[in-house]
Amino acid sequence: MSDTATRTRQPPVRSLPLTAALRLQRPSDTWFKPALSVVLASAVPHLTLLAAGRLDLVMYTMAGSLCALYGHSLPYARRARTVAGVVLGMAAGLAIALVTASLTQSTAVLVAVGALLAAAQKVLCDATRIGPPGHVILTFVSSAALFAPQRLGQVPGHLVPTLAAGAVAWLVCLGPAVFRREGPERRAVARALDAAADRAADPGPRTRHAAAAAVHAAWQCLFASGRPTPVRRSLERLVVHAEAAGGASCPGSDRLRAWAALARGRGPVPVPPPAPGTAHELYGIDAERAVLRAAGHRRTVRRALLRKLGPGSPLLPVAARTLTGCALAGYLCAALGVGRPYWAIVTAASLYQVNVTLTWNRALQRTLGNLLGVLVFAAVLPLSRTGPLALVLCCLFFSFAAEALITRNYWLGSVAVTPMALLVLEFGGPHPAGELIGDRVLDTVIGALVGFLAAALVTNRRATGRVEHAVEAAERARAEAEKAYAERAHAAPDTLDRARRALTASLVELREAGDAAAGEWWQRAMPGQEVLAIEQAGHRTLAATAQRRGAVTPAPEARLGPVAHAQETRRGRVADALENGAE
Repeated sequence: MSDTATRTRQPPVRSLPLTAALRLQRPSDTWFKPALSVVLASAVPHLTLLAAGRLDLVMYTMAGSLCALYGHSLPYARRARTVAGVVLGMAAGLAIALVTASLTQSTAVLVAVGALLAAAQKVLCDATRIGPPGHVILTFVSSAALFAPQRLGQVPGHLVPTLAAGAVAWLVCLGPAVFRREGPERRAVARALDAAADRAADPGPRTRHAAAAAVHAAWQCLFASGRPTPVRRSLERLVVHAEAAGGASCPGSDRLRAWAALARGRGPVPVPPPAPGTAHELYGIDAERAVLRAAGHRRTVRRALLRKLGPGSPLLPVAARTLTGCALAGYLCAALGVGRPYWAIVTAASLYQVNVTLTWNRALQRTLGNLLGVLVFAAVLPLSRTGPLALVLCCLFFSFAAEALITRNYWLGSVAVTPMALLVLEFGGPHPAGELIGDRVLDTVIGALVGFLAAALVTNRRATGRVEHAVEAAERARAEAEKAYAERAHAAPDTLDRARRALTASLVELREAGDAAAGEWWQRAMPGQEVLAIEQAGHRTLAATAQRRGAVTPAPEARLGPVAHAQETRRGRVADALENGAE
């Protein structure tokens, strides 16, 4: 099937959508978490600076406060490390920008450093899969700092507020763990159950892939959550049932949705009836968790990250686009006499997605959102200038509004982001409104046009190669899963389940690679039919191997004992009551 005759011949330049990119979507089920987190993480340093009469330092504290936007889909054990890494990365980028600004006033050098930082931040965020909002916040802060007046002796004093605000953001992101330590895991499992219910109700390629991706994400979340607890054990049993969606042992879509609602809620986690092979799968989960926590696995992860950043990495073409687009946008704005070319750098950096088509979508969304946003800024500017407190409250409001709206569509969130970014300049003193609006409009248009042009001209010929590698990996994973299933009577209990999870991960990567290549320009023929055939075969293998036979896992009462189970249930109810009061 790898013969060129099966490859999909596609035009080198594909049509670009218009209305589809601007269509509103359903909001995320957790939109309020980053929205409330960033408001709380910003309010503490903002009001402290207001009381101290040092609102001129808001730009530096905001750099740390914006770190509260990250990590909300991660379990708290991993979230602690991730947000701490984001704070340190933010401080490092800010330090480079401030030192550069203190050493040179050359616009050419500043734009070059800004473009290099944007490309590096893009690659690191993509390689680590940090998640929304990705590199854009880091680039916004470092690019703005490059064009802020600075002396070398001031740099340490400006980094201290950033780190202090970052510590507040870290505490805000970890705070909910006190009341509901398994909250992220419960939401991930609920999404897997909902996706499994969709597959059970309407089997098809789309629902099969969505269910496989959601189940894979749920397992990843549970693996990263730390030591097993009774609640996590119940969640693992639910994911086992989600894996069986579409097979003979599927509980049915209605029951899966009911379990999803209970798992997402604040009450006790539902205890499903044991599925065939649950005991073996939970044994395998413990074995895999032990491997993941071992020092050798950490070294393997670091080596894998370095390979992502190596010469053959599929991330490098996107990094080249980011570097080229940001540099050209910044230099063009500087040549036209715009006083803040960093806005064009940030606009260009925000466009770059996994392929040209998605980059075009983001260019439309960014342009529309920014143009509407400057109108909102013009309307609220008189109110913000009534006093320092009004300015602080306006910034907090737009911080919340941006996160509340951006999950509906990026352009809608940009309507709130733009006035917030413009109001930050007011903390250093008032600026002519006409100049701010004119510069912002010009930077937006130039950044979007030049950024998309760079995406179209800097080709990513590695997209099809990534698909080919993903096809080979999926084939190997499917063969291993079928072999493990055939030898399950004589193999270790965790062998089959680890093989199934490896197959699921390979199918998710195959779909991501295929979607990325499908929207790319200037590609050689893609093995489209082969991708479809392997996906279908992989899903059939997952469905077949889900019908396992093994010992039945006892209910939590039997494993813990009735007294311990009752104590765990009471602790869960007390935590839920505390969370209800906190929220």
